[in-house]
Amino acid sequence: MMALTIFILRLFVCILAFPLFLLNTLGLWNQICKKWFPYFMLRFTERYNEQMASKKRELFSNLQDFVGPSGKLSLLELGCGTGANFKFYPPGCSVTCSDPNPNFEKFLIKSMAENRHLQFERFLLASGENMPQVADGSMDVVVCTLVLCSVESQERILQEVRRVLRPGGAFFFLEHVAAESSTWTYFWQQILHPFWYLLFDRCHLTRESWKALEGASFSKVKLQHFQAPLSWKVVCPHICGYTVK
Repeated sequence: MMALTIFILRLFVCILAFPLFLLNTLGLWNQICKKWFPYFMLRFTERYNEQMASKKRELFSNLQDFVGPSGKLSLLELGCGTGANFKFYPPGCSVTCSDPNPNFEKFLIKSMAENRHLQFERFLLASGENMPQVADGSMDVVVCTLVLCSVESQERILQEVRRVLRPGGAFFFLEHVAAESSTWTYFWQQILHPFWYLLFDRCHLTRESWKALEGASFSKVKLQHFQAPLSWKVVCPHICGYTVK
């Protein structure tokens, strides 16, 4: 009965969003989304940072613990978007950014100019699953926030993370995830998912990202589930933490 209810409500949502699905069927939506999405993320991450500032400060408070032999923290951020995390990184940190959407770059340049406490190395137009520009074992820390929800393969991106991290390096993450299956939040996540996936550039509402992290062969996994203080309840279930290679 529950499955039928979800199917009917999901169908109703899809009917309401028919123009969006039509554009996607015609092969037009992806190009529109790639140009529109950075403007949305600029506004969204401003509000997200306000609501999640204490959690981000807590998460990134021990980045310096992973400084390598060079004495300078070498950090790679995957899916850097508009550079919303930059202000939380420690002074003198050497930052390499990657994102598969070239339309983020102009917002990223502005964020770089506003965060002079960091040393920016380069911007890579690349997905996290395939970064041949980054040498094996060259990074002390890799960071991604609100990225694992939309990557094509969580397993491949975590393989790349392990490849580019030096031994003893760490991967920091902050992600929205699927709610517990018995909750109303999960009920609405299932209903909204097809529409949400298209509108927000392949973002999955129902991914259990903690399973991929726990199965990625890191030597240590420190992971916390929590409810983020956000207005959009379907993305309140979150995980955060770090893994060590």
